[in-house]
Amino acid sequence: MQAQAPAPATQEAVPVLALDRVTKTFPGVVALNEVKLDLYPGQVTALVGENGAGKSTVVKVLTGIYQPNGGTIRVDGEETRFPTPLDATAAGITAIHQETVLFDELSVAENIFLGHAPRGAFGLIDWASMEAKSREILRGIGANLDPRVKLRDLGIANKHLVAIARALSVDARVVIMDEPTAALSHAEIHELYDLVEKLKAQGKAILFISHKFDEIFRIADRYTVFRDGSFVGEGMVNEIDEGALVKMMVGRDVSQIFPQRDRRIGDEILTVSGYDHPTEFADIHFTLHKGEILGFYGLVGAGRSEFMQALFGITTPTKGVTKIDGDIRVIRSPADAIAAGLVYVPEDRGKQGAITALPIFQNVTLASLNRTSKGNFLRLAEEFKLAREYTQRLDLRAASLDTELGTLSGGNQQKVVIAKWLATQPKIIILDEPTKGIDIGSKAAVHEFMAELAAQGLAVIMVSSEIPEILGMSDRVIVMREGRMVAELADTDLTPETLVRHAAGI
Repeated sequence: MQAQAPAPATQEAVPVLALDRVTKTFPGVVALNEVKLDLYPGQVTALVGENGAGKSTVVKVLTGIYQPNGGTIRVDGEETRFPTPLDATAAGITAIHQETVLFDELSVAENIFLGHAPRGAFGLIDWASMEAKSREILRGIGANLDPRVKLRDLGIANKHLVAIARALSVDARVVIMDEPTAALSHAEIHELYDLVEKLKAQGKAILFISHKFDEIFRIADRYTVFRDGSFVGEGMVNEIDEGALVKMMVGRDVSQIFPQRDRRIGDEILTVSGYDHPTEFADIHFTLHKGEILGFYGLVGAGRSEFMQALFGITTPTKGVTKIDGDIRVIRSPADAIAAGLVYVPEDRGKQGAITALPIFQNVTLASLNRTSKGNFLRLAEEFKLAREYTQRLDLRAASLDTELGTLSGGNQQKVVIAKWLATQPKIIILDEPTKGIDIGSKAAVHEFMAELAAQGLAVIMVSSEIPEILGMSDRVIVMREGRMVAELADTDLTPETLVRHAAGI
């Protein structure tokens, strides 16, 4: 007979885990601003918010990775703190992350008990006990897996079950699920729902983080909404509808934040048709005009960045046609894209966009060495001249162009990366999350410069997860969900609610 879930917690019940007025700051950024969060036994609490709302930061606070600057953490009503992740684990808090680190060359059992394997005589690993306990945990979550099999021989869904089993290998009272269905099929998602019900029946408190509204309304008992690092509201899921939840997520006035633009949309410059990839996206098609800023919006896993990387030649699609100025251009590499007048400013500037150990001027000229060299020799004066021209246009704040890039703020590093690609004199520029992780002043400078580029006739594609940025800067917006285009919206049709509804499939 199936166990019955505990009765829903009431407002008077004591949460297993509670955050009260918790704050977390980084230099120049308030990631969490006096937030609250209550997790009750036998209940699923959905943490809802846009990208950048503070959800990942609060998970790191709960698991001991980050230490809060203020506020209180309570377990069973008693104030506590988690100086390390081990302390959080000892308190019964475990997390299943969207991208849990597992090891293909280890067995299922070794992955489950990595770091806390049962020990026998002389402190040696008790392999028989580890395999028996692994089998018991796997059985408890409905996973019929051999603990001795190598992880590399499992599919994605079964690897995810191993990650769940690993999280439950400690005596967990609180289970955090961060976008747990991102890599699962439709059938596998329903199996995860069954697992959540089992965990509820065991009295575990579950924090469920998802962008998918159908999941939230399918399995969550309670909701908590964060916006811009602040607590907005909470309540029971059966007492709110999707529209009200969307308004709580995006309720901001964005009309005065962005630069006024004299929009002069010119001739068509880019046509993309039939772009497919076996795992990331399908049937991507659109046009782009000179002087236009075309926004791409979507939630985590929508496939926007993956498509942009294929368009720029970093990855290879199975098919797709690119026309620039009416001519078909075959782009097999970034060099082909640059030669065609198409450049890409990546989301991860530290790993993909710059070399932080090099000085500013060398970063700016990396993609334009043909302009600063002669006879296979670099001309230092030409490098400085080119770097000075484009960094001044972006109002870069640095003591010298000799300054090592890694010593600059995130906003100034972003300006250097943009300057690098503008120095190639492109026709089309793709900006992937152009203001991610930079302060408000630098954001304003980037927005002003984007407006200037469009006014000068440059065609701009802007990928952004920030709804105000999409609304404030875009002439037109394409919304993607699960690798496909689901809407193309003109400027007059853009509202926060419309974007979220299309992106979440509401």
